[in-house]
Amino acid sequence: MNILRRLILGAALALPLATHAAESYPSKPIRLIVPFAPGGSVNLMGRLLADNLSQRLGQQVIVENRAGAGGLIGAELVANAAPDGYTLLLATMGAQSILPYLSKQLRFDPKTAFTPIGEFASLPNVLVTSPDLPVNNLADLTAYAKAHPGELSMASAGIGSVNQMVGELFMLKTGTRFTHVPYKGVGPAMVDLMGGRVQILFANVPGVAAQVKEGKLKGLGIAGDKRSAMLPDVPTMKEAGACDCVVESWYGLMGPAGMPADLVDRLSRELRDVVATPAMQHMLAEQGAEAIQGTPAQFSALIDAESKRWSELIKEARLAE
Repeated sequence: MNILRRLILGAALALPLATHAAESYPSKPIRLIVPFAPGGSVNLMGRLLADNLSQRLGQQVIVENRAGAGGLIGAELVANAAPDGYTLLLATMGAQSILPYLSKQLRFDPKTAFTPIGEFASLPNVLVTSPDLPVNNLADLTAYAKAHPGELSMASAGIGSVNQMVGELFMLKTGTRFTHVPYKGVGPAMVDLMGGRVQILFANVPGVAAQVKEGKLKGLGIAGDKRSAMLPDVPTMKEAGACDCVVESWYGLMGPAGMPADLVDRLSRELRDVVATPAMQHMLAEQGAEAIQGTPAQFSALIDAESKRWSELIKEARLAE
């Protein structure tokens, strides 16, 4: 038998095996790695996603919280896992498209280490200020910041966080300069913001909507292409004439690189069906999130575009280590 015939026969024999593997999947519990500590909206999304996928797949999907390094610890675990569909990642914009370009110590290539399965949600961001800052809109803020360069402090959940990146983008677009004050999470940043020890925070809308409504914070601008239903009186930054800053924190499902195409298609279909359920729609709406039924190709294109966007901003703002 010549080499060509052997290759053809080998491919023919392998195809039914791959198809059978996809049809029999899953035959054991699946791990969903949530790269953050228990508690918070990301963890809640992960657990509801796992519960709904368990019902659809007829097999347990178990959430494992692997926190650390802004999500990179959990991402690395999945990058090194077998591409058999039994270890999946709840992917976030920060861990996939921002932090890899800030660290020189990364032990995986974010462009080649994963298989995108689909985006399932996005959250708008909003600029909020302490209540005693003498500004009432974005025009006031930019004028004040330009008159007092570097005097206003901008809190974030940490170096490389989405909070910081939205702020860096805003500063570049508006020609303003804030002093960045990184915290270990949004919680302590919020405490100091409401206490007036820092003046500015860019945050996910659900995390600050109640405080804005109660007058404990001022909401000045949504970093999105439309207003948020949770804060309908807060204009978009473009509406306010400040800048065309659109930054939505996105969430999706990924696996290790090299997953079989038919398995990816199966998981993508199941994910889209889960997102369409009333329970998931209700939970996402409660979190102020938009439900997304993305395909693998759409998610891959989003990651590429966001990685290009943030890596360029990181270089322009000279933020890399």
